[in-house]
Amino acid sequence: MSSSLGSLFRVTTFGESHGKSVGAVVDGCPPGLSLSERDIQPQLDRRRPGQSRLATDRNEADRVTILSGVEKGRALGTPIALGVANRDQRPGDYAAMQSIPRPSHADYTYQMKYGIRTSSGGGRSSARETIGRVAAGAIAEKFLSEEFGVEIVAWVTSVGNLTAAGIDENRITRREVDETLVRCPSKNEAEQMIREIADAKEANDSLGGVISCVCRNVPAGLGEPVFDKMEARLAHAMLSIPATKGFEIGSGFSGTRMNGSIHNDPFVRKGERLGTATNNSGGVQGGISNGEPIFFRVAFKPPATIGKAQTTVDFKGKQVTLEAKGRHDPCVVPRAVPIVETMAALVIADLALQQRSRRN
Repeated sequence: MSSSLGSLFRVTTFGESHGKSVGAVVDGCPPGLSLSERDIQPQLDRRRPGQSRLATDRNEADRVTILSGVEKGRALGTPIALGVANRDQRPGDYAAMQSIPRPSHADYTYQMKYGIRTSSGGGRSSARETIGRVAAGAIAEKFLSEEFGVEIVAWVTSVGNLTAAGIDENRITRREVDETLVRCPSKNEAEQMIREIADAKEANDSLGGVISCVCRNVPAGLGEPVFDKMEARLAHAMLSIPATKGFEIGSGFSGTRMNGSIHNDPFVRKGERLGTATNNSGGVQGGISNGEPIFFRVAFKPPATIGKAQTTVDFKGKQVTLEAKGRHDPCVVPRAVPIVETMAALVIADLALQQRSRRN
């Protein structure tokens, strides 16, 4: 099993959804970085369950503890271990489902791959695994902010058939994103999305959605062609997030409907550097950042575990009716916003350190 991401800024996550704890080990954080739990906790608070009526009812504080690698508020350059305790565990909720692979979940595939799987929750396939990513990514965010002034902001663009329009990715802030429960900065669409998610939860069903993300002030020159291009690394990171089903950068699939004369980004002078008049490339050309904002979108499917009755079969092939128990998000995108942001930070931090090593 691959539980690590990155080369020079390397993160390994650990833990299962109903185990004693989850967390991460960060190897390669530059020494001297000012760091404490206060730098990490805000993103975990945005990710944690039980934060609103749109989320799972599981109630976890998700308080992070730095176990190693930091002394007197400074990173030592040694591995930073981060731990978060699981307190609101209810493994008994899953007792009746041990013999039934949940539709579109990882129960069947984990059993086929390993010959064994966790007896409660999704184990490593659960979104609870992302706590370690978010904690580690918060460290990457601080490094990028202090070193380059990088700003990373993600927001909910769509839920189900509802899509928000008119959002300026060049100006959007996290404060604006967090003003609505659904983390969509377009107030009218946000209210409709909230109602749709609440209705799905009441009906024991679920909804999918799309998250957009912009990364500003990323230096030009980051990315390692040909197999570790910036967009390839971002796609790898985003599609490793539970429930993701699609990734597009810049114009994405809509670019296939443009002529080259329209799609091309002409160069212009921007102060002391060259820039582009448009940004259909999404801030990346030839797999390397060009200094423009990196803009991408991530598609999330409806959560697989739902309370609505479904006809399926158990592991022996016997037809059964499954009404899943447990506490699950009716739509993951509001809580996935900080996950997308911190995963982007992990990728950019690693590529920044790789570029720095080339110059040393």
